[in-house]
Amino acid sequence: MEKRELPLVSLSISNKFGAAFEDKKIKGLAHFIEHLVFTGTKTRTHEDISREIEKKGGIINAFTSHELTSFWFKLPSEHVFAGLDILCDILNNPIFDLQKFEKEKKVILEEIKMYHDSPQRFVHDLIEKKLYAAPFGNSIIGSKETVSSLKRDFVAPYFKRVYVPSNLVVVIVGNANFDKVCDYLEKQFPKAGEFSMKEPKIVKQRGSLVEKRGAIDQTHYIFAMHSPLPWSNEYYALEVLDAYLANGMSSRLFLKIREERGLAYAVRSNLNAEKNYSYYSIYVGTKREAVKEVEKLILEEFINVKNLTEKELKESQERLIGLRRVSSEESINVMNELAFAALADKEEEYYEHERRIKAVTLRDVKELAAKLANNYSTAVIVPK
Repeated sequence: MEKRELPLVSLSISNKFGAAFEDKKIKGLAHFIEHLVFTGTKTRTHEDISREIEKKGGIINAFTSHELTSFWFKLPSEHVFAGLDILCDILNNPIFDLQKFEKEKKVILEEIKMYHDSPQRFVHDLIEKKLYAAPFGNSIIGSKETVSSLKRDFVAPYFKRVYVPSNLVVVIVGNANFDKVCDYLEKQFPKAGEFSMKEPKIVKQRGSLVEKRGAIDQTHYIFAMHSPLPWSNEYYALEVLDAYLANGMSSRLFLKIREERGLAYAVRSNLNAEKNYSYYSIYVGTKREAVKEVEKLILEEFINVKNLTEKELKESQERLIGLRRVSSEESINVMNELAFAALADKEEEYYEHERRIKAVTLRDVKELAAKLANNYSTAVIVPK
């Protein structure tokens, strides 16, 4: 828990189970379960679940990642136990009604289509296919084939086996009584059942992929590489490198690709990492004939990091420290980051971020840039 004085609370109950633990036949199962628990419990309908939170001015939602599935709410502090009652109910008492099971399957199939039809988003799924072997490299949401094949008689018992108290992590950010929340949770989740999660099997690879599409005008390009795991010294160096290279409108690549050359509207980077994997990507929305030039500019800027100055290093560090403080104003952001930190037993180190960023040296950043530039993959969606 991170205590805050504002009369608000963000609270999540997360399961240390996500898409990375699925084999190719059941890809999308964790995400499907995330949906299903909201379809109704022994005492609440889907409408009851959302209405009981929203009528109190709150938000309720969930997400699935490769290594975590998280259910959360944000509410005025006086309603914290009303929110907890909902989360505990959907995690303890989902009924997996067969009719709603099949209906929710259709909803997810539409979600798959939606993501596919957004090339700016779907190209991120494609780059994971090039960076990692299946099934890890397959989409978290699954495919039409895998989701369609899931049966209630398989999913319901699987849920009971995996959603046990020993797998759950609770994070609270805001104004709440910690001891009372703990007492409440101990009663809601009696210590019954164990399910030991083995570390996911993640096989790295490299490659390039081009997908041609009709009915689009823009080319969506991603340049990506495997990167250091979170909490390592090199990962903090990567954050500093990103702040200098591609994060924000003052970054080297934004200025070079968009402002100087006019080759793109969107130029942005992403650090995608959990406990057992990490990759760094740079996305550019450009025109088809400019892809080679864009790739050349990215590689040049990685090489030019050797000219990084002490002044530029300090500016990048200051940017990261400031961004963390700004982001931390939103309690939901801190709640989610602490849940991922808990995966690696690094909750305390989450609060060491500023010190670790300041400890990064010029040599750290230059050596990392030189190493990363030699091992990249690409994915491109281009107009036919």
